[in-house]
Amino acid sequence: MIPRGFPPRRPRIRENVNEAIRAREVRAVFPDGSVEVLPTPQAIRKAQDLGLDLILIAPTAEPPVAKAMDYGQWQYENKKKQHEAKRKQHIIQVKELKFRPNTDDHDYDFKKNHAIRFLTEGNRVKAVVQFRGREIAHTDLGRKLLLRFATDLSQYGSMESQPRLEGRNAHVLISPVKVEKPHAPKEKEKPKPEGGNGMPPAAASS
Repeated sequence: MIPRGFPPRRPRIRENVNEAIRAREVRAVFPDGSVEVLPTPQAIRKAQDLGLDLILIAPTAEPPVAKAMDYGQWQYENKKKQHEAKRKQHIIQVKELKFRPNTDDHDYDFKKNHAIRFLTEGNRVKAVVQFRGREIAHTDLGRKLLLRFATDLSQYGSMESQPRLEGRNAHVLISPVKVEKPHAPKEKEKPKPEGGNGMPPAAASS
């Protein structure tokens, strides 16, 4: 029978850690801040004497730079950096809003407010006017609505092109514009008191 008490599997060592480092020598950075150019086997032994791994962090440098640190901690910090970078990265999306040629003002304002939010979040907005049945004979109404919509959003976005008719739909794409933050007003300089020495004028004698 195969024994059940297997030792836990060690993480797979990559090419940039310890004996897998192929460079003949490295610029080794140690926790106390010291930096030494050492043959790779010697740098690995010195890191292991400290209970650490030697990890290649700049393989293209001359000589390559390696740091003595805990491999698990290094993995954790790398994953944390990647997660933070992914969180900060904004993926631009196209948000679609649909209208009819005779859309009433309430529905129009409701969708306009949605569009403002989408644009301020950095997304693009696609406004679509759908024509049904005999409405296709009044495409000019759809064009006017789209131009009005783009004009009302001009503070937040700009049209990528003029409204286009495709089949039974007319649409326009609006991209966000960068809104410059207003500069803080400069403080007015206080008027200097009369007198060349910066002192207040002497009180008039009674």
